[in-house]
Amino acid sequence: QVQLVQSGGGLVQPGGSLNLSCVASGGNLEDYAIGWFRQPPGEEEERLGISCLSTDGSTWYSNSVKGRFTISRDNAKNTVYLQMNNLNADDTSVYYCAAELPFTTVHGMCVMTWRYNSWGPGTQVTVSS
Repeated sequence: QVQLVQSGGGLVQPGGSLNLSCVASGGNLEDYAIGWFRQPPGEEEERLGISCLSTDGSTWYSNSVKGRFTISRDNAKNTVYLQMNNLNADDTSVYYCAAELPFTTVHGMCVMTWRYNSWGPGTQVTVSS
């Protein structure tokens, strides 16, 4: 399984943007489905899928981020990104990337968090004025 390192979190004002990165080692990320997840407030044990990218390029976004967030992959850098625009306070959370060999539809991969074996350490995103 690949190892994942995240970067790009921080403090941003409402309406601002951040670009999260997830760099993989120990494998080619293009062979893996990638998911971005975040924790609901006060729910440290739960992670909700917000965006997923399959190996065929198909993507899925939760309604809460659709139109504002964009997931992408740079195979040459073995990196996946989550571009987050028009951020609001409800986006404040710890964000995790995860990678797994494709196992179901791209939507299913954003739901079945328990199937992922490779997780990044998480990065805090805080949206506040």
